[in-house]
Order: sequence, then structure tokens, then C-alpha cells
Amino acid sequence: MDGEDMELVGVTHVLDAVTFWAQNVNDDQAIENIRNALADKCPTAQRLLGTPNPQKIYGAVFSEDSCWYRCKVLQQTDNFHVSYIDYGNTEFVSRSALVELPGELQSPCLAKKYKFWGFNVSTDQNSAHFLQGKAFLQNLIYGKKVRIQKKSVCFDGTVLVQAFQGNLDIGEEVLKMKFAKFTLPGSNRESPVSVRALQESHCLWSQRVLDWPGPQGDGDMPGSTVCMPKLRTAFPDQSPLSMKEKSTATAQHAANLVKKKMELVEENQRLKAERETQRREDQLRDSLSELQKLKEETANYAKEAERWKVERNTLQNQSEQLEKHLKVAKQEVQAMRGQLKKKEKQVDKLLDSAVAERFCRLAERVDSLRGLRERNPGNTDSDSLTESINVVINNSISAPVAMEKLESAWRDYSLAQEKLKACQTKEQLGDLIDNRNKVRGVLAATVESFLQETKCLPVRQRMDKLKEVSSSLTAVFGPASMEGDVGEQAFEQYYQWRTQRSRLTSSVRDGTDKALKALCTWSENVGKFFCLSAKTVVGVNDIVDGVNELLKQAEINVAKELDSPLSVGEQNNHETKVVSNAFHKVMQHIQSEQSLLSDIMEKYLLNTKFKGEMLQWQNASPTPDSLFSVKKRIRSLRAQLRWRQVEEASLEEAEDFDLTEILKKKEEIAETRNTLFQEIGQERKEYMKLSALAEGCCPELPLLYPEADIHSHMSSGGLVVKSLDRNMFDAEPMKELSGRRPLVCTEFQGQRVILKGYTVNEEAEARVLERTTQFHRTRTQRESQTDTGILPLLALFFGKSDPLAYVMVPYFPNGSLWAVQAAKPLTATETVKVMRGVARGLRALHAAGVTHASLNPNNIFVLHRHQGMVGDYDFIKTPVQRAMDSGMVAGSISLVAPELCQTQGTPPTPACDMYSYGCLLFWLHAPGFNGDLDSGRLALDISGVKLEARLQALLSKLLVCVGRLTAAETLADDYFLSDQ
Repeated sequence: MDGEDMELVGVTHVLDAVTFWAQNVNDDQAIENIRNALADKCPTAQRLLGTPNPQKIYGAVFSEDSCWYRCKVLQQTDNFHVSYIDYGNTEFVSRSALVELPGELQSPCLAKKYKFWGFNVSTDQNSAHFLQGKAFLQNLIYGKKVRIQKKSVCFDGTVLVQAFQGNLDIGEEVLKMKFAKFTLPGSNRESPVSVRALQESHCLWSQRVLDWPGPQGDGDMPGSTVCMPKLRTAFPDQSPLSMKEKSTATAQHAANLVKKKMELVEENQRLKAERETQRREDQLRDSLSELQKLKEETANYAKEAERWKVERNTLQNQSEQLEKHLKVAKQEVQAMRGQLKKKEKQVDKLLDSAVAERFCRLAERVDSLRGLRERNPGNTDSDSLTESINVVINNSISAPVAMEKLESAWRDYSLAQEKLKACQTKEQLGDLIDNRNKVRGVLAATVESFLQETKCLPVRQRMDKLKEVSSSLTAVFGPASMEGDVGEQAFEQYYQWRTQRSRLTSSVRDGTDKALKALCTWSENVGKFFCLSAKTVVGVNDIVDGVNELLKQAEINVAKELDSPLSVGEQNNHETKVVSNAFHKVMQHIQSEQSLLSDIMEKYLLNTKFKGEMLQWQNASPTPDSLFSVKKRIRSLRAQLRWRQVEEASLEEAEDFDLTEILKKKEEIAETRNTLFQEIGQERKEYMKLSALAEGCCPELPLLYPEADIHSHMSSGGLVVKSLDRNMFDAEPMKELSGRRPLVCTEFQGQRVILKGYTVNEEAEARVLERTTQFHRTRTQRESQTDTGILPLLALFFGKSDPLAYVMVPYFPNGSLWAVQAAKPLTATETVKVMRGVARGLRALHAAGVTHASLNPNNIFVLHRHQGMVGDYDFIKTPVQRAMDSGMVAGSISLVAPELCQTQGTPPTPACDMYSYGCLLFWLHAPGFNGDLDSGRLALDISGVKLEARLQALLSKLLVCVGRLTAAETLADDYFLSDQ
């Protein structure tokens, strides 16, 4: 078989004994890319909402490994029946396990469906034979790579192939086990010939049919011929060999061939006649079946008609009964109407005679209406909102005219400063400084214009007013949501609603006032008529006619106003939405203007400061002359110190030993050393000033004065002090702590410190400088340095007489966690406070991208038994070397993370620090524990250790192999929150 026609595929799923799904090995990289993309995007992707699209590709969690794969939804019932398109298998998943995928993951599927060419299996998928055949093929090829040769492609996309493992024909093996039957393409009859026999045959299909002995059994006689249609080949180069070569058969062979062909023709005619007979019998059988169905339907129709007849008679009887009941009901209603009319007349008479009661009820309702009007003269909520809108819209402050020019000037100035910072040669420096000064002059003029314009604006008063309006609106309407814009038409809609509501309110009140005024006029007429002592023109008709109508109209209008939602401030959904939109819109205006005013205030303060700095250096540029003066004094003091140390040594070695002179000389040396350290402190202050200028308005300083070495101070964050030397200090060796490196204890600027010495060459010196600077900046760049949880580095200097780098740190006698636990173990409350500080230190280090990798009891320091700090580590060693150091133990507990023990040389990560942190936390509560924590699981029930519930819950999230808490998450745990 030609190897060029073969493909190598990996089997991913088996459907039955002859059908399987597989991926082309050339797609391995694509599959890996898709798997990584799914793992990255699916956990945060949008869950499936609504009805899924059958043509769209989604992401689903496979139940067996909880990983994400691409799929299509086949059917939706209670759950979703999905097909994993890159593997071929299917399963039912819930909606929560399906997510939307972006466009880059909507690529075609990477798995194809294959079937052995010429093979068929039983369609009964629940039969034991079918399941055994599927299991046989699955054990043979599942998860393995096989070679295939394509033969043809079905209309549903299934590829018909021959498959091999090495020289083993897989289809032939299935055929041998009788899990499938071989059927020649295009024929409905089974063939007993083997696949290999078909592959090795090189004659024409017609010749192959003539030589085929025919199927045995199933009613066919041995030697009978079979009609074999011509097959369509899958590829052009698979045409029969006999069509490529000329026939070499003899004449006798041709005659036999013709004879056999004639026999085949006769056999075909006989089979056609049998098929025609069978077809007619089938048609007759179908006709009889159809006739029987028609008879049954006719009988059913007759029964249904009889049933409808009975129901019609029943309904007719019911209709007659209902008509009788209706006549009776009409008579009863007519009688009731007569009675009601009589009662209405009686009631009218009673009402006409009960005028006093009507006036009393009306008076009560008028009194209620008066109180309502006094309590609610207007819609106070909408009034406050209207007033707030007017304040916000009419009195707003816009950005100063010079503000835009100011921003442009600042951009030009910043660009000029950046060019100065990037300059490497003094030759270019002059032009760049001139350009910067020119741009700075423009900026200064713009700043002055901006400051003058801003001074005229009532920014502070406006901010206070907006704050007041915002507070009052929030108190009435509650907090506002700023997520979406309600549109510019919100105010217009509100004013339209407000105008319409006021009009309706006025209309209702005017109607009530008019009705009551008419009633008052009638009352005045009554008074005039019954006053016998006064002449009047009021007649009887004026006080009798229309009184009922006046009273009735007054009652109606008063009741209408009392029950009106306009009077009590009630609003429907539309009105509520209009008011809410106006409220949110005005709050958005307030927030926008407050942001602008804050920006104006911030720029005002920034530019005021800039103006002061500019005036300071307008006439003269800053120089490091003060720094040079300090350096000169330091050199002088260092020479004096060395000379006095030599004099002291000479006095101590002299034969006539004079103790008084020696003590006097020691005092002079101590005084000189203190003065020298003070000058070094002044030098650091000068460096800080110059560094601030270099980072701010004068970035040219390091290049203008290279002898000042400002760049070194800036790059190390002020840690490097080149003026220091080991010989300056009156140091005491600390032999108990100097097992790994020389440590000495001394005083520096009135503070007890430790000098840690590291043996360095040129390469190691650069490495120590880089790592110490990184550790130092982690602490100094925090917003608050009071409790950062990190031990401060005070200074770094390199020995001038020895190949050592010295790191200066504070000295805390017996302050290590190991020493504290050995002297007096921490209580549970103290442990919480100390380890909270350690977690803060780790959070700061990890946020800066630093992995400590050496977190052990000797590298954690405890201050006053309530403040914990993470100490420095060995700056010579790599993180891998620090993590695998022999000192990474606490009692009998190894502090090395399991993943580092399993694979040597694996770089430690922040998660490794958190494992060490968890081990230390457990050790502090169980110092006598002798178990093994390398597996990442605490066998607390075996060790007999009893821990508080919150602590045990925290440890269960730290002492695990995967998914450990970060330092920030640890600080947010209940174990630490409960103590606050």
C-alpha cells in the first residue's frame, strides 16, 4: 500500500465495532492552543442565556475531568445534549456548564468520523454482540495512533477508510472476531471474503464478480452469482489496475468471459421478475391495509355522528329549560326594580329633610381638606428637586479658558523633560536645556494666567453648595446610581410633568374653591333673608332654588380633591420614572461638576507649587556645591579617624602602656566617628534633595555633574552609601550568628545595627545591588511605612579594603521568631497579630514581583510581641537556592512547598511562600507536631492536634498542593478579621 496516501490519526472516541472518531496528528498544536484558550477564557466567559443556536460552538465542562471543551448543542430538554466537536463524544450537561465562546474559538471541528470501508454492524445498540464489538475496537485503538487510507466520503461527512496499526489490518481483526460483516460497496448482500483478499486483488470488478463463489447460507445456493454494481473510487489514483494495463487474456478466456456474462444477464432478468412480483404483492397488501383502515374510520365516524345526535338533543332540552328560567328571572328583576324606585323616593325624601346631616358631613370633609392643604401646600419632593436642578444648571462653573492651554503647555514641558532625562551626552545637553527653559517660560506664563483666572472662580463655595445639594437630594430620594446615562431629555420630561401636574392640581383646587364659594354666597343670602331688621332684596327663590345642586357640587368637589393622588403626592410608574430620571440626571451633573472642580483645585495647587519652584530656580540653576562641601568634610573626617586609630594602635603597642592616653584617644575616635556619621547623614539628605530635583524640574543634574554620582543614589532608592566603610565602625563580631556570613553589631547614627557581609566579585556585586534595591523599594514605595511588615534595609556599601558587600539592618536582640518561641512562646492572640504583620509583608513583596523563598523562623522578627516583620534574605543566593536551604524547617516541619520537592530546580513562586507561611502558622500553634506535611494535607485526627475552627479552616486553604490563598486573601480570612 502506498505510504503517501496514508494519514496518521489519533483515536478519540469509538461508536461501534467499525466506527470511530479521530484527530489528525498534524492538528496536535492547534488542539493544544484551543485547550489553553478555553482554560483561560471559559471560567470568566458569559453563561449561556436563552435558547442555544445548533450551529454555534459553545464551551462546556466535561463531567469526567472538569475541563473545558468546545461543543455544539444537539437537543435541549431538562438538560442540554451536547457533542464535543473536537473529540466526537456526547453527554448531557446543565445550563450552568455552558458558556459563550468568542469568534476566535468558532473555528471548524478538529475531529472526524471514520468507518471501515465495506463493513456493517448490527443496528441493535443494546445487544450484547454490539457492545462486545464496541469494547473490542475500543481496547484495540482508543487513545492510540493508527494509519488510515481514505476510500470514500459519505453524504453525512463520514470518511470510509482502511485502518492499520503497523502491518495489522484493524478491519480484518474485527471481521475475524465476527463483530462485523463485510458488504461490498453498492450491494445489499454480505460477502465472506476478507478485506485483505480485496486489497490484494488486481483484476476488474467484473472479473472479481465472476470468480466470487457467492454467499453461503441465507437461502443462496453455492456457486450462484451476485450482481455487483461498479464502485465509485474515493481518489483518482485508485482506478482498477486492469484499466491502466492492456489485457493479456487468451481468446479462450474471452469466450468463457462472454458465457459467464450471458449467465449473469439471465440471472439479472430472473431477479428483476422476482422483484416485480414482490413489488406488486406489496402494493396489493398496502391497498388491503388501506381499505381496512377506511372501513374502521367509517365505523368510527358513524359512532361519532350518533354521539353528536344525542348531545344535540340534550342541548336542545337544556336550552328550553334555560328559556323558562330566563322568563322567571325577568319577572323577578322587574319586581325588584319597582321596589328599588320606591326606596329611592323614600331615600330622596329623607336626604332632602336631612340637610343638617349633609352640612355636617361636608363641614368635616372641608376641615380635613383644610388640614391637608396646610400640611401639603405643594409637592415638597418635586419642589426640592426643581430647586436643585435650577442650582446645578444655572450656577455651574465651567473649565477655565486657560486650562486647555495649560494642559498643552504641560505636555510640551514634560516632553522636554523626558528628552533631558534620555540624553546621554553633554554635547546635546545645552540645546535641550535651552529648549526646556523656553518651554518652561511658556508654561510659566500659562500657569500665571490659569492661577489668576482660577482665583476669580468661587470654586470652594461651589463645591460646598454642590455637596449640600447632593446631601439633601440623597436624603429625600436615596443614593443615586451612576452606571448609565438617562439622556439629556430627562430634565425636559420632568419640567413637562411638573407643569402638567401643577395645572391639574390648580384645576382641582379651583373647582373646589368655586363650589365652596358658591355655597358661601348662598349662605350669605340666607342670612340676609332671615334678618328682619335690615332691608334686603333677596327673595325666597334665591334661597330655595338650586340649594341641593350647590350642596351636591360642593360635596363632589371636596371629595374629588381629598381622594385625588395629586393632593397626597401619589405617583404612578411613569411619573415615578420621570422624577427618578431627573434625580439621577441632576446627580450626574453634580458628580461631573464636582470632578471638574476637584481637577481645577488639584491643578491650582500643583501649579502653585510649580510656580514657587520655578521662582526659586528662575535666576540660578541648582548645583551640588553643598554636596561637594559635605563630601570634602567627610574625606577630612575619614582621614582624621584613620590617623587617630593608628595613634591608638601605637599607644596600645608601646612598651610604656599609658591607659589614660589610650582612653583619651578612644574618646577622640568616638567623637570623630559620630561627627563623621552625622556628615554622612547630611550627605544622604543632600542626595535626596538633588534626586528630587533630578526627578522633578532638573533632570539634567546627573549628566551635568557626573562627579556627584546622583544616578547611583537614585537607582538604588537611596540605599547605597559610598562614603561608608567597614573600618569606620567600632563593631563587635556576632559569632553566634555568623555561621554562614560574617555579622557584626555596631552603632550608626545612634541606632544599634547589624552589618551583614557578603563575599562578592564584580558579577555578584551587581547582583547584590539589584536584589537589595528591589527589596528596599518594596518597603519604601508603600503608601504607609509604619507597619509594612518588612524589615527595613538602612544602607548598602562595598568594602574598600576587602571584597565584601555590607547590608545594614536594625538589630533586635532576641527578636527572631525562633528566639521568641524558645524564650516565651507567643499566645494565641499575639500569634494573630504577629502573623498578620508577616502576611502584610508578603503581600507587599508579592505585589512588587518578589518571591522571598526563605521564610523561616530566623527570617521573621517580632517587635514587642505584637508586630511581625519579614526579614531580608541571602542576597547572593538565587530563589531556588534559598528555597532548598537546610534552614527551611520549623521544629520537625519542612517549610519547603511540595511542588519544589517533587521537581528539583523548579523556581519558587509566591504560592510557595504561602505554603511556608501556613506551616509556620501551624508550628506556632502545635510546636510539638511530628507529622509529615509534604503531601499538603493535615492529618489532624491522626496527630491529635486540636485547633480552633477558624484557624483550621485557614490552614486547610494554605497547606494544599494547588489553589492556595494569596497573602491578600489570607489577610481577609475570618481568622484575622475576627481579632479586629
